[in-house]
Amino acid sequence: MSGPKAGNRISEYVLIEVVGAGSFGQVWKAHHHIWKDQLVAIKIPTDGQYVRNLQKEGTAIHGLRHTNIVRAIGLDPYADIPYFVMEFVEGSSLRELIDAHKAGLPIRTAQNIAVGILQALEIAHQNNVVHRDIKPANILIHGGGQKPAESITIEDVKVTDFGLGKAGEITTHSIMQSGSLVSEEGKSISGTLAYMSPEQRDGDASLDGRSDLYSVGIVLFELICGERPSGGDMPSHIRDGLPSWVDRVYSRLYTRRDRRFSNATEVLREIESTSIPPRVAVAKAYADAPARPPAIPASGSAIPTRCPKCQTRIERDDNFCIMCGEQVVRHPRKCTNCHGYPAADDRFCIFCGTPLPETGRV
Repeated sequence: MSGPKAGNRISEYVLIEVVGAGSFGQVWKAHHHIWKDQLVAIKIPTDGQYVRNLQKEGTAIHGLRHTNIVRAIGLDPYADIPYFVMEFVEGSSLRELIDAHKAGLPIRTAQNIAVGILQALEIAHQNNVVHRDIKPANILIHGGGQKPAESITIEDVKVTDFGLGKAGEITTHSIMQSGSLVSEEGKSISGTLAYMSPEQRDGDASLDGRSDLYSVGIVLFELICGERPSGGDMPSHIRDGLPSWVDRVYSRLYTRRDRRFSNATEVLREIESTSIPPRVAVAKAYADAPARPPAIPASGSAIPTRCPKCQTRIERDDNFCIMCGEQVVRHPRKCTNCHGYPAADDRFCIFCGTPLPETGRV
């Protein structure tokens, strides 16, 4: 597989520069070939063995619509140069932000980032997607490195790299997309060892969302203290003056699976019960964001731009409201083979590959 170069065109986009690279391949910054101010990130595998991983990632996050999840825009693992197009986040990774604050981030900033990560996982887990590789390098911060840490909000947080995510029957025993870790027996190990849950390190095939929560516990400690946990230290042992929720939440994340919070919603409730509820602002910001121009189905009737129940903005390919679950089209486009919900312009089902009739939604 020949490597891409700046100026090459991938689908509707022209490559600008490489913004990330790993064993899987490269991530490019690109612009639309006509609207040059429309920027995207394009993941391109540079080895044929990672094409399947690219398809897994696109399938895992297709339909995960949330302000804290990097949005999937386009995918073609069968193109001459396979590609996955994603939302471009102008900023830095959380890794860079933590490295710049060795004594820990401001408490409110740490809380905002933790809430953003948990809100993304809440949506993913509700859709049967386990990330399996939560770590600072896979958390993007909009504006990170360009504005004071104190001004980072919940909606600035974007979880990315779902390449190891488990969606339905998709297997994830594959080489990591962001740095391979392979056992002596030749079995791939998903995730980065320093952030793995004990059951993940042991190769437990029955992982669920609690494994991601363990990783969040490590990230939370690092946000607060500037370093990963060691031994039995609590965050308050390292940093004075912390609000009471920090130790309480951390102790139920960084622990045995049977003692952890059962889901991300419980963690959010615990954080919010002792502080200003932050999720209302995120929901309102997402609902008030400008909507895309609606698609026009074959019938000629426009798809609504706002949910009739809660007024959250409706994206072009939404069949259901991401906030309240209300069905927003009369007849959602549905694959007759796997019963998945493909996008309005898909010619083949992204989940099973079945050819689709060329009809829009009504």
